[in-house]
Amino acid sequence: MKIYLNGKLVPKEEAKVSVLDHGFLYGDGVFEGVRAYNCVVFKLREHIRRLFESAHSIMLEIPMSEKEMISAVVKTLKANKLKDAYIRIVVSRGEGDLGLDPKKCRGNETVVIIADKISLYPKEIYEKGMAIITVPTIRNLPEALNPQIKSLNYLNNILAKIEAINAGYQEALMLDHLGYVAECTGDNIFVVKREQFYTPPQCMGTLRGITRDTVLEIARKLKIPTHEHVLTRHELYISEECFLTGTAAEIVPVVEVDGRKIGNGKPGKLTKLIMKEFKKLLRKEGVKYTV
Repeated sequence: MKIYLNGKLVPKEEAKVSVLDHGFLYGDGVFEGVRAYNCVVFKLREHIRRLFESAHSIMLEIPMSEKEMISAVVKTLKANKLKDAYIRIVVSRGEGDLGLDPKKCRGNETVVIIADKISLYPKEIYEKGMAIITVPTIRNLPEALNPQIKSLNYLNNILAKIEAINAGYQEALMLDHLGYVAECTGDNIFVVKREQFYTPPQCMGTLRGITRDTVLEIARKLKIPTHEHVLTRHELYISEECFLTGTAAEIVPVVEVDGRKIGNGKPGKLTKLIMKEFKKLLRKEGVKYTV
C-alpha cells in the first residue's frame, strides 16, 4: 500500500507522523471519508469543499488548494491501482510542542491520504435491515464542538459506539442535549411516514452528510415530499420505514429501534427505492480517473 504523506507517496511502513503532531496529541485536525466506485470518486469535490470548510472553522490552513487536494486523491488511488476504494483524508495542525497553542505548529501541517477497501456492515444488514439502540452519550453541543466540523476528535462518537456494542448492537442512536434525535455514530438518519421523508435538521447537532444531501436530491426528483424536522424517538418508533445514510455505510435499512419493530420489520418499499436510485449515481457523479 502507498500512502500520500505531505506531497509524497510512501510505503505504508514508512508513513510516519511525529508523536508531537497535534493531531495525535489533541485530535487537532480535520478529516473526510470518500468512496470510489469503478474509477469514479463519488462527490469528491463536495467532500473536499467540506474538508476545507471544517479546516477554516478551526483556523487550520491546509497547505494546498482544493484542486491540488483532488489531484492528490486521484494520484493515491492510481498508485494503489484501486478502482473501488474508501479514501480517508486527514489534515492535522502538525508538529508543535506539548502545549495547546496552535501557533507553535504554524507551517507544519500534516496531510495524509489513505486509500483502501472498507466494508462497514455485512451484506445481510442491507438485505434484512439493522436494529439500533439509543445510548446515554448525547451528541456534542454545537456551542462546544460543532458537529458540522469533521474533526479528528471523534471521542463523542466512539463512546456512543462502545455503548452500542456493549449492549449487543452494531450502531447507536444519539440524541441532542434537548432530547431530540441527532444522528448515529457515523450516519445520518431518515424516517418514512405516510410516504414522506423526515430527517433532523443540520442545526440540531447533526453533520450535513453528503450522502444525506444526495438522498434528499433523489427524493425531490422522485417527487417524494421531504422534511428537515426535529424528531423524537416516538417519531422513530411509529415510523413506517427508517434508514441510515453515510459515505462508508451508504444506505442502511433500520428495522428495529430500541426493541420496537419498524413497519413490518423488513426494509421498506421507499428505502429499497432510494438504495436502488443511489447505486445508479455512484458511477456517474464524481471525479473520474483510470488505473
